[in-house]
Amino acid sequence: MPLPFIVAWMPGSRKRVPPRPAHLPAGATDFRSRLAGVVSIAWVATGASLAHADRLAGATLAQQGGGGVPACMVCHGAKGEGQAAAGFPRLAGQGQAYLLKQLQAFADGTRKNPQMAPIARSLSAAQMRDAADYYASLPGWRQAGAPHTPSAQYAQGLKIATEGDWTKEMPACFACHGIAGDGVPPHFPALAGQPMAYTQTQLNAWRRAQRTNDPLGLMQAVAEKMSDGEIAAVSRYLENPSRPGKEK
Repeated sequence: MPLPFIVAWMPGSRKRVPPRPAHLPAGATDFRSRLAGVVSIAWVATGASLAHADRLAGATLAQQGGGGVPACMVCHGAKGEGQAAAGFPRLAGQGQAYLLKQLQAFADGTRKNPQMAPIARSLSAAQMRDAADYYASLPGWRQAGAPHTPSAQYAQGLKIATEGDWTKEMPACFACHGIAGDGVPPHFPALAGQPMAYTQTQLNAWRRAQRTNDPLGLMQAVAEKMSDGEIAAVSRYLENPSRPGKEK
């Protein structure tokens, strides 16, 4: 059956997202209040720091590097598609503000990564803006082939992504990240098409409080409710998701 949707109003975005159940557990109030806080602060977070980005300079940085900075494409692919085998994430089509925030977090240590930290610290503020603008301008993920072969794990991942599990106050991934997992800027990145290894690593980092740069602790609150099996299942599903309402 087609997945029902509502329209989520975010600054600069009109995305379809799955509705929450009509009757939520009492404990779900905490998640709803956190989400409301993110929506309210989003108005002041969008666009201002990216006003003077130079997309051409960003393309040069991504493809050639410069000033001791390696080309982004070495790890993230020639078109920002990522590298599944190595777990390097897709950058193409992500929101500008989100990409800029991650570069700033790598640079100031609020997001830890031994590969990205020294690269981000070597970038100027202008280079960060330029790179974010360039990658945001590239096409996002589109399903090129069939989804993964149906399996119990894939079905579990689909359920988590599209329905969540409100018995333990765990919202659907697509409730925040868009009905197809294609992101809701500025705070909710695209999930569809991200390598399984990358998503799995990030969810585990949220769960262990090794990554803490999410708005108002939203992702930590979700990930800490997830089992190893649930993390693996949703990570597998999101790598090549079937579209809600189009399953056969």
